[in-house]
This record gives sequence, C-alpha cells and structure tokens, in this order.
Amino acid sequence: MSSKKYSKVAVGGTFDKFHDGHKKLLSTAFEIGDKVEIGVTSDAFGGLKGDIDSCKIRMGNLKNFFSEEHDFCVVPLDDPYGTTIYDADFEAIVVSAETEPTAVKINEIRISKGMKPLDIVVVSFVLAYDGTPISSTRIRRGEINNNGNLIH
Repeated sequence: MSSKKYSKVAVGGTFDKFHDGHKKLLSTAFEIGDKVEIGVTSDAFGGLKGDIDSCKIRMGNLKNFFSEEHDFCVVPLDDPYGTTIYDADFEAIVVSAETEPTAVKINEIRISKGMKPLDIVVVSFVLAYDGTPISSTRIRRGEINNNGNLIH
C-alpha cells in the first residue's frame, strides 16, 4: 500500500535549460504520486517559444535527473493538454502559477467529457538570488544560471 496521495499524476512543460524551478515542480509530482507522467513539449509545439533545445535533449535531461525514480514516463506534448484530457486514470496535475490556467482548462475539458476533474497542485516559483523567479528565458538571455546565480 502506497503512502502517496495520488496513484497517477501529470506534469508538463518545455523543460528547456533544466533548472531548479523544474526540479521543484517535478520533485513535487514524485512526492505526491505513485506514477508520474511528464509531458515535454514537442519540437513543433515547444518551438513556439523560440530558440530551445531539441525535445530529445530535453527529455534526456529529465530521464537522467530522475534515474533513481521508477514509476514515471516521459512523453512528447503536441498541445497544452496532452493525455490528461483522454486518460481518466490521472488524479492530479502539478503546475506553476504561470501554467495554472492551462490546468483549469484541462479540468473544463475533462468535465465536459464526463471525466473527474484533476486536483490542481500549484508549486511556487523558485527565486533566483535577485528575488525574481528562475526561468529558462532568463537563462537563455544570460542573466542567471540554472541555479539562479546572477551572471555578471
């Protein structure tokens, strides 16, 4: 018998320039779920954000980071919702404040299909040393590194 709150949890994102904010989001999913499905934006969908690493590289980073975990899978996302709008086994979704509106929309779609809505678990941002959230965009701009240290 598992002591975790949910049997199956979803989490998704671009996960470019894998950083401490991503680690917190994903660690939360593993803390609360027996099985975790990590959706990673595909090259076509994620490419809308600009110059990001390939989906293959981003998925590889996640698999390496979670090499100690057992019950998870990494899948490509071609839209904001992934399998959460088809798979009734999901019980929760872990999001940042930035992506919470997408989780609300997922629940609207699930309810319209007669599925149970997901519990939405919102994880607070990890702040860089300047007090501003760590983000892949800031890392790409050369403002901070993956741990939130300022680059001078």
